[in-house]
Amino acid sequence: MAEQTPDHAHWAAVADQWIAWAGTPGHDAFWAYRDGFVDYLGAGDGRRALEIGCGEGRISREARALGYRVTATDAVTAMVDAARAAQSADDYAVAPAAQLPFADGTFDLVIAYNVLMDVDDVPAALREARRVLAPGGTLFISLVHPFRDRGRFANASPDAPFVVDGAYYGRERFEGVESRNGLAMHFAGWSLPLQDYMAALEAAGLAIVSLREPKPDTAGNAQMAQWSRIPMFLWVKARAISGA
Repeated sequence: MAEQTPDHAHWAAVADQWIAWAGTPGHDAFWAYRDGFVDYLGAGDGRRALEIGCGEGRISREARALGYRVTATDAVTAMVDAARAAQSADDYAVAPAAQLPFADGTFDLVIAYNVLMDVDDVPAALREARRVLAPGGTLFISLVHPFRDRGRFANASPDAPFVVDGAYYGRERFEGVESRNGLAMHFAGWSLPLQDYMAALEAAGLAIVSLREPKPDTAGNAQMAQWSRIPMFLWVKARAISGA
């Protein structure tokens, strides 16, 4: 494996935190969007899927339950070990997003779920995703919405105004600790404006074919009500541009 990057070093250091955080059902925002994600991804029908940055494996498990033959990868060995222990996929590999150990055109679906914010080189990661996509294959990307990253709600009330601090444009580092229900997670990564992600897709020879700004399921979860007004996530499906 290539020399460890700062982002790789961070996630290796907090792997145990993330495995507990993401592996606790109902604990974080993912669960309020889970049904929408499953519907949007669609049935697998035995097609080959790769997850880049699988973490403890919950996205791979959802894809496998939909009928995909899933290979789960992560740059952090502890994450892949956790995914394997949970029987999240059919195959596993320790690999950074920009150096995937697979032949060209191997997968019908490549999933990058909330991982592009955590890599140093987004264009390189997207070029690799494009390379391993089979002809006609789909890249699914989930991002913390770039607009959400640059602002905050003024208070906890459902109708609180959303305040943007500083500028939307530019690449900014984010870092902080969230605590909930006895668990703590040290998040760190990069916030990029939407146009930077789109430019990286275009440069990799990929075009968006579908886009969603999903709303959460707020049933029994009043804390998510604010995110019915402002998008927390952005979901994109992209395919290779013919001849690119």
